[in-house]
Amino acid sequence: MELSTSSNTLNITGNIKSVNDFQAIKTAANEITAKNSEITIVIENSLSITSSIIGYFNKLVLKDGIKISMRVGNPQLMELLEDLSLTSTFNVRSL
Repeated sequence: MELSTSSNTLNITGNIKSVNDFQAIKTAANEITAKNSEITIVIENSLSITSSIIGYFNKLVLKDGIKISMRVGNPQLMELLEDLSLTSTFNVRSL
């Protein structure tokens, strides 16, 4: 997995699967949300995301008041987010 950031956008490429991936995403998102109340998360090609990342993004939205716009490139991940009823919470759209 690789991360890149620009202003209020977090770009994630590769599969998200490990605890280290979660820590890297959390650190990058914390840096962005320190300066922005609206962020865009682009998940280009990961098949899934871990429950810890879902929980962290939920915390950002529900507790911290951060508005997330998520862009997803993989249809399987889009279906997972739909099945979990997270598309409106994370404002999920296809790339």
